[in-house]
Amino acid sequence: MEKIITMQNLYNFAYCNHNICTKPIKGIVVSFFGLYCCDMYDDSNADGKRYAKEGILYLVPYQNPWAWMNRQNVDYTDELLDVLFKEYDLPEDLPVISTGGSMGGLSALVYMAYAKRTPVACVANCPVCDMPFHFTERPDLPRTIYSAIYTYDCTLDEALRSLSPLHLADKLPKESKYYIFHCDKDGAVNKEKHSDRLVEKMKGSHTVEYFAVPGRGHCDLTPEMWEKYHECAIKSVLEA
Repeated sequence: MEKIITMQNLYNFAYCNHNICTKPIKGIVVSFFGLYCCDMYDDSNADGKRYAKEGILYLVPYQNPWAWMNRQNVDYTDELLDVLFKEYDLPEDLPVISTGGSMGGLSALVYMAYAKRTPVACVANCPVCDMPFHFTERPDLPRTIYSAIYTYDCTLDEALRSLSPLHLADKLPKESKYYIFHCDKDGAVNKEKHSDRLVEKMKGSHTVEYFAVPGRGHCDLTPEMWEKYHECAIKSVLEA
């Protein structure tokens, strides 16, 4: 099928702060939704305003709420970025940062492995890291994950591993930086089963900073840690 996303219809497919972004554009931060999220935003988006002041485009793809960064979602995100790069005649080495929480955290990490333009950094909040385990972690998950990989021509285990940051660790670009946040009272995505294992596996081969957030639940960062989360993304653009 032909690609149909343009700057004129972009707001049907994603939120972007391009109308309020300070020029010149210094980078792009892509923020991926968590599971079941399907919000649409306008220029009152607080995060969009914050990044706009720094000269950073803030892009929120309106992905399938059960997408799990499958092949379609990778292509969809690449197409959105193609539109922005073309519209603003951006250099191909402009820094892109991949961010998100929960399923969006997984998406941010998996996109690092498959993106058309490799992001220079990933910032993930309580990310799902072990997809084979997560398939069994909660009763609401199998239907969503199976939906995302239904057309894959391989075994279930192979499909799950292809969307699993833990199993993709060797394919995550080593020249990029990784900032992982995880709350220790997370009842939806177990910290020990996910981020602890991924960070341990990446040590020695990747540049990774790990922020354990005590006493908080799923994706519920403290105000200080939310500030650190956004600072990591902004710093990654400005230092690239």
